[in-house]
Amino acid sequence: MTAEEEDTSYIDYETFLSPSFSPSAFANSLVRTTNNDTDTPLDLSTPLSRVLFDSQEINTHIDTLTTKSALPLLSHTQEQTAASARIVQEIDSQVASLNEGYKRLEKEVLVRYETAKEVQAVASRLWETVRLGRSVGRCLQLGRQLEIQLAEVAATGNVVKTQGQKEDHRALVRCSNTLLSLRELFSKRGEGEEGYGLDRVDVVRTLQTSVLAPADRTVLTKSQQIVREFSMSSLSTGTNTTTFAQTADTKSRTTSALLSLYLLSPMPDPTKKKTEKWEPELLINALQDYLQTALTSSLASLSRALATLPTLDRTLLEVSARCQNILALESLLSSTAPPPHPTIPESIKPPANFLLPLLSSLETGSLASYFWRTLAGHLSTKVMEIVNKGGVSARTLRSNKNSVRDAIKECVVRGSQPPAGIGGVKSKGDNTEKTWEREVAVMVGSVVGALGR
Repeated sequence: MTAEEEDTSYIDYETFLSPSFSPSAFANSLVRTTNNDTDTPLDLSTPLSRVLFDSQEINTHIDTLTTKSALPLLSHTQEQTAASARIVQEIDSQVASLNEGYKRLEKEVLVRYETAKEVQAVASRLWETVRLGRSVGRCLQLGRQLEIQLAEVAATGNVVKTQGQKEDHRALVRCSNTLLSLRELFSKRGEGEEGYGLDRVDVVRTLQTSVLAPADRTVLTKSQQIVREFSMSSLSTGTNTTTFAQTADTKSRTTSALLSLYLLSPMPDPTKKKTEKWEPELLINALQDYLQTALTSSLASLSRALATLPTLDRTLLEVSARCQNILALESLLSSTAPPPHPTIPESIKPPANFLLPLLSSLETGSLASYFWRTLAGHLSTKVMEIVNKGGVSARTLRSNKNSVRDAIKECVVRGSQPPAGIGGVKSKGDNTEKTWEREVAVMVGSVVGALGR
C-alpha cells in the first residue's frame, strides 16, 4: 500500500494494528455509535454492514497489492526458497559429515572403550583371584609348617624314630613365630592388603578353627607347664647329683617357654591411643603363677609343720628348695633378652631382659626377697591361729621357740644360696653380693614374735 492509498482509505489501520486492540470493545463501540442506548430492540444490521464493508475494502486492497507486486513477491519467494535449499544442502552435508565422524569415533573410541572396560574388569578380577590365591597358599603353607612344628614339640614329627627321643622344646619358639606370622596375615584385612578376603575362604576358616586355635592353646599350655615345673634345686631330693647337662637342659627348656610366652603375649590395639609401655602379659602371668604356687605351697606346708614340729626340718628344706628355684629363675630371667618381635609397634621399646617387667609388676627389687617377705606376712597369721587355738601344738611350739628360730634362720640362709650351676644374684643397683639379714629377721619375727606375745 502506497502513501497516497493510505491517505484516501477511510479505514483506521492504526486502530486495528494497535497492540491493545480488543475485538469485543471495537464491536461494542460500533454498536453504540449506530444505535441509541434507549433503543429496543437494537439495530445490528447497520454495524454488521459496516464491518462487512470494511472487510471487503481491506480485501480489495490486498488483491490490488498482490496483483501489482506479484512479480517482486514471486522473485523474493524464489530467492528465499533457493537460499533455503542451499542452506539445507549445506546443513545436510555437515550433518552427514558429523554422522560419519560419530560413527568413526564410536568404532575407534566407544567400542574400544567398552572392550577395554570389559578387559579391565576381567584383569582386575583375575588379579584379585591371584592375590587371594597367593594369600591362601601362604596361609596353608604356614598352617602345614605349624602342624610339623607342633609334632616336633611332642617328638612325633620325625619320620625315623630313635630310641629315647625327647621332645624338641625349641620348636615352641618356632611355633610361636609361625603363629605370629599367621596373626599378622589375618590382621591385614584392609582392601588391597595381603589378608583381604581370607575370611570368606572356607579352607582358611577351617584352618583357623582346626589348626590355628588348637595350636595356640597347645603352645601356651606347654610353655606354662614348663615354667610351672621349673626346678633346679637339689635340696628337696637330698642329693647333689644334678649334672651340668641336666642344668643346661632345664635352662634351655625354660628359656624356650619364656620366649614363647613373650612372643604370644597380646599386643596393644593400634587403633587406640598409642602407648610407649607394654608388658608381655602371658609371660608375667605365668611367672606370677609360679611364685604364687611356691608361696601357697610353702605357707601350707609350714603351717602344718609348725603344728607338728617333727616334720619341720623336712618342710623347711622344701621351702629352701623353692626359694633356690626362684633364685635360679631370677638369674635366668635377668640373662634372657627379648627376641625380635615382628608385630611390636615402633613406639614401644622392649625391656632389656625378662626380669625387669616382672619386678615392676611385683613392685620389688628381688624375687627371693619378695618370696620371704610375702611368706612372712602370711605366716604370722597362721602362727597366731596355732597359738590362739592352744593345746599341745602351741605348747610344743613355745617350748621349742629357740630351735624353731634357728631352723628358720638356717632355712632362709640356705634357700638364699643359688643352686649348683647358677651364679649369685646381685641386688638391684648394687655391685656387692645380696645379703639376706632383713629377710631372716622378717621370717624369724613372723614366728617367734607371735610366740613371744
